[in-house]
Amino acid sequence: MKLVSWNVNGIRACVKKGFLDYFHEVNADIFCLQETKLQAGQIELELEGYHQYWNYAQKKGYSGTAIFSKIRPLNVSYGLGEDAGEPEGRIITLEYEDFFLINVYTPNSQRDLARLDYRLSWEDQMLLYLNKLDEIKPVILCGDLNVAHKEIDLRNPKMNVGNSGFTFEERGKFTTLLENGFIDSYRHFYPDHEGAYTWWSYMNKVRERNIGWRIDYFLVSERMSERLIDSQIHCNVMGSDHCPVMLEINE
Repeated sequence: MKLVSWNVNGIRACVKKGFLDYFHEVNADIFCLQETKLQAGQIELELEGYHQYWNYAQKKGYSGTAIFSKIRPLNVSYGLGEDAGEPEGRIITLEYEDFFLINVYTPNSQRDLARLDYRLSWEDQMLLYLNKLDEIKPVILCGDLNVAHKEIDLRNPKMNVGNSGFTFEERGKFTTLLENGFIDSYRHFYPDHEGAYTWWSYMNKVRERNIGWRIDYFLVSERMSERLIDSQIHCNVMGSDHCPVMLEINE
């Protein structure tokens, strides 16, 4: 089974930049999007053979998530808890026969860290949510988690210590997530691989010089480790300031 996750930074713009070419080429069983930036009815994607699930932000042109799945899930839910995530369309959970899939677009703590407290509260609620689901069946969590976990996960770590996405608090929450029984699938296969990034600034020639951050992930419950085949970063795929990431598992 092949799963793909991509922060498209606006699906309408990404479609104009070759999204469908990549979508059909990769032929994923499940394809997750973050930062779709649209409302219901603003795009019609003809994706034969896929069930489509969208979670729109209340604010126009902001946030949003989607999942396209060849497999019809047993259940679909949106949001995280009663009052977190739903207004911004940041979470979709699909329940399949033998696992839960959670597609998430984690809030950015912002350049001046104005939203750091909200972000840390989000992380605490997310952990409770993941643990609750993990008690029922294994969990696959994917998406733009807006954090580079370790120094190897960004090009200039010393310059970015304390900046949004690389604060000690955000990195600590990610560590806690791993300590609660989840695997960073990319580091499971490539623990020491440097220069593996999924996001680059739009500043001139930054991506060309590979000055990036790895902030897009597939995390899986530890008991799924034997099912893992590979975890990839498709860094040559354009269309967004992020690139797609892919997970392959045995069915």
